[in-house]
Amino acid sequence: MKYLPLNPEIFINNRRRFLDKMRDDSIAIFNSNDELPTNGDQLYKFKQNSDLFWLTGIEQEDTMLILFPNNPDPRFREVLVLVRPNELKEKWDGHRLRKSEAQKIAGIDTIVWLDSLDGMLQTWVHQVDTIYLNTNENDRKSTYIPVRDYRYAELMRSRYPLHQFKRSAAILKELRSVKTQLEIDVMQKAIDITDNTFRRLLKFIKPGVMEYEIEAEIWHSFLSQRATGTAYGSIIASGDRARVLHYIENNQECKDGELLLMDFGAEYGNYCADLTRTIPVNGKFSRRQKTVYNACLHLHHYAASILKPGISIVDYTKKVGDEATVVFQKIGLLRKSDIKNEDPENRAYAKYLYHGISHHLGIDVHDLGTRTSPIKAGMVFTIEPGIYIEEEKMGIRIENNFWITRNGNKDLMKNIPITVEDIEAFMKK
Repeated sequence: MKYLPLNPEIFINNRRRFLDKMRDDSIAIFNSNDELPTNGDQLYKFKQNSDLFWLTGIEQEDTMLILFPNNPDPRFREVLVLVRPNELKEKWDGHRLRKSEAQKIAGIDTIVWLDSLDGMLQTWVHQVDTIYLNTNENDRKSTYIPVRDYRYAELMRSRYPLHQFKRSAAILKELRSVKTQLEIDVMQKAIDITDNTFRRLLKFIKPGVMEYEIEAEIWHSFLSQRATGTAYGSIIASGDRARVLHYIENNQECKDGELLLMDFGAEYGNYCADLTRTIPVNGKFSRRQKTVYNACLHLHHYAASILKPGISIVDYTKKVGDEATVVFQKIGLLRKSDIKNEDPENRAYAKYLYHGISHHLGIDVHDLGTRTSPIKAGMVFTIEPGIYIEEEKMGIRIENNFWITRNGNKDLMKNIPITVEDIEAFMKK
């Protein structure tokens, strides 16, 4: 890993929170992700199962976690399972964790090698009535792939058909959506790295630069600050390409007079930042660009003013849509007749703002959480309204990350330049 060691109290506390939700006489089993092939003998870069990392801080493949809070032998109430280090494999693929190293990362005393687990696990399972197994229940998941979690669930059901099985994901969706202060500290590090990088870009960008050159600067800046890399594929979209929400080609020239939309964020300690800024390529907003930008910034501030504990994302999105309707009329995008005749299921403002305003953020860029239940203190959200005008070949989006507290919310990106005046001043330097 490139980042500095995280505080193991993060994972100790996360496990404690999960254990408090478990039934009596139960055991919970978590698996790492698969190593996935690309072509030939190559593998995709390994990415740890987010739930397993949230509970242990371990990034190594072939890792498991066993939680058995009522085990008669207290040594085996929390068990971290690792692949046994192999001299030949280490010559090819590098160092694998020793027990003492894993203990420091996860804050777990008992380490068991994977090749000796089966006999112990069978004994433990025979002492419980309920087995918690994990699956990926992120609402944004669009495809079913039979990854290790699903294969393991099928295996356990066939071995222990008379046991009760419960979903760990139902608990994790609730717990992971609410961040502790220790988690926020790591997220703030990812955000600070992103902040430094954005300021670097403001000095670098000028007419004639290529989108991929900007992307390269992002990678260079992130890695030089110990980030693992980007939290997601960076969007570097100049001109009309800014209207494509997930534009990732990043292969065109940034031209004089265009706006440049940049959506990027660092990953540090497996926690994500998610920033969007729209800037003038030549360092100076035109009058119309400034008008639309300030309208978008108004929506950003309005959304921040109402995103508080108790409101649901559905109701919050509707309120922002109502405000966007007013703002879009003021800047000449909507007429009164457009609003009067709008379809309630496809409102008039959606022609120019056609995506959600906020999503949960954490270990995953689109982190676990609910859209329908009231927002709770401790959750982290993006706020990212946009205005996309096909007729003017213009796209603007402004995004910051907010931590919800009992008294409102805290802008974790408050130090990052956001106003027209600040952006122009930094680019002028």
